[in-house]
Amino acid sequence: MKNLVILGGGYGGMRILQRLLPNDLPEDVTITLIDRVPYHCLKTEYYALAAGTISDQHVRVCFPEHPRLKLKYAEITEIQIDKQQVCLQNGETVHYDELIIGLGCEDKYHNVPGAKEYTYSIQSIEKARDTYQRLNNLPAGSTVGIVGAGLSGVELASELNESRSDLNIKLFDRSNYILSAFPERLSIYVANWFDTNSVEIINNANITRVEDGILYNHDEPNTVDAVVWTAGIQANKLVRDLPIEKDNMGRAIVTPRHHLPDYENVFVLGDCASLPHAPSAQLAEGQAEQIAEVMIKRWKGEEPPESFPTIKLKGILGSLGKKHGFGMIGERAITGRVARILKSGILWVYKYHNG
Repeated sequence: MKNLVILGGGYGGMRILQRLLPNDLPEDVTITLIDRVPYHCLKTEYYALAAGTISDQHVRVCFPEHPRLKLKYAEITEIQIDKQQVCLQNGETVHYDELIIGLGCEDKYHNVPGAKEYTYSIQSIEKARDTYQRLNNLPAGSTVGIVGAGLSGVELASELNESRSDLNIKLFDRSNYILSAFPERLSIYVANWFDTNSVEIINNANITRVEDGILYNHDEPNTVDAVVWTAGIQANKLVRDLPIEKDNMGRAIVTPRHHLPDYENVFVLGDCASLPHAPSAQLAEGQAEQIAEVMIKRWKGEEPPESFPTIKLKGILGSLGKKHGFGMIGERAITGRVARILKSGILWVYKYHNG
């Protein structure tokens, strides 16, 4: 029997399973999925988990069941691509014939002293839980600094404001205006929402150091009771440590078929792969569809396509609490209640279709 090993049960790994099971997995192939937790996690909703407006259960979806799908819950310590095996923390090694790496990303601290040691994160469900404990145990009147005003920072700030209106929330952003990757209209709308809801935005910020209870902006100290870091990501350390070609974010350079140039049996998707688009759940799922097609063709003894059409992203939606939102549908900017309803609907369909 051949063993297809999938590292990570995120959006890409989950889509691979959905594509292959139950009808497109050959009789001589088994799948081993390795993840730290025994369920698929809705990472795009970690901001709400950390803010305390949803429960842990809301961000969990069960993995599918199949006689030739083995679920292994473990911490991965090393990927040995020359030996075609994955090493686990308990000393076990798992051999693979084909490997799909979808381990996601980690915070990037940009060499800011103290950032790793003294800030909280929402990059994993474990870290989001820790952040929830810290933020929701703060006494009234405490100050929370959120570093980074991209989508994650904005959603966390707005949700925390809804959950804990008694807190002083400061959103530090290095750009002239928040959500700099979005059209200016959306940035203005969100900035006005924050102004109305008493969330302070500090533009043109430059965080130079973090200490326990102090956040330095341009070397000027700001007293804070907790800091959450949402100011950049990089590929998972296991991918950064691989002896392969990578980009400046530590993401693996892949071929048009999404495998490593020197290892046709090792595919990389999601935040671990170097692609022209910004990392997103949609992108990981689009890659997974194409990777599944490559594997199915090979299993049938057919030649896969040399390349695939560009993955088309439908848009992006963000929330401002439970009643307002913003986003892009194609080239169209939308704001307000409609954007929030759309995001809630898409999340509901995804969760209950997959679950």
